[in-house]
Amino acid sequence: MPRSNDSRAAPGGQSQPPLEVYSPRAKMFHWLTVALVLVQVPVGVYMSYRGNEMPFKNEKGEIEHGVWDALTNTLYSSHKTLGLIILAVIVARLAYRFSHGAPADEPTIEPWQKLASHTTHWLLYVLLIVIPVLGYIGISYYPALEVFGVKLPAVTAANEDTAKVVLGWHGYAAFALVLLAGMHIGAALFHHIIRKDNVLRRMLPGK
Repeated sequence: MPRSNDSRAAPGGQSQPPLEVYSPRAKMFHWLTVALVLVQVPVGVYMSYRGNEMPFKNEKGEIEHGVWDALTNTLYSSHKTLGLIILAVIVARLAYRFSHGAPADEPTIEPWQKLASHTTHWLLYVLLIVIPVLGYIGISYYPALEVFGVKLPAVTAANEDTAKVVLGWHGYAAFALVLLAGMHIGAALFHHIIRKDNVLRRMLPGK
C-alpha cells in the first residue's frame, strides 16, 4: 500500500493530511526501469549504427557499411537480454501496481495536469511492453534468436521482409518512448524546481 509519512503545514498554520509517497517497492520498480532504459536506448542506437551504417574498408580498400564483429554481436545480444529484462520488470511492476494501488494525486495540481500525468504514465507502460514484444517478434521473423550462444524459442516462421517491417515499428515505438519519457522528466522537473510541490519528491528514494 502507498505510504503516508510526511506531514505538511497549510497557510495559517493549519495542518494538512500527510503527504502520500510511493512505497519502497514501487520506487524500486520505477528507478530500476529508469536505469534499464537509460542503458538500453544508447545500446540499441549504437548497435544499429554499427551493424548497418558504420563505414569500414574491405580487403580491396573499398568503403562498405555495417560492421559485424564480436563487439556488434555482443551489443545485439545485450540489447535482446535487456529487452527481456525490461519486459519482465514492467510486468512485475504492473502486477504490483494493480495489487497494491498507488498514492492519491498531489492535491495542488490542476485537473488537466492530473489527466496528462495519468495518460503519460499509462502510455509509458504500454510502450515499455509493446517495444520488447515487437523486438522479440522481429528477431523471430528474421530469424536472429541467438543471445550469447543460447537460442531463444521462435514465435513466428522466418520471414525477413516481415522482420524488417516489425523491427521498423520497434524503432518507431522506441523513439516515441524517448519523446514521452523526455516530457515526463520535464514535467517532473517543472513541478520540483518551478512549482516546488511534491510531485517528484514522493518518488525520490528515502522520502
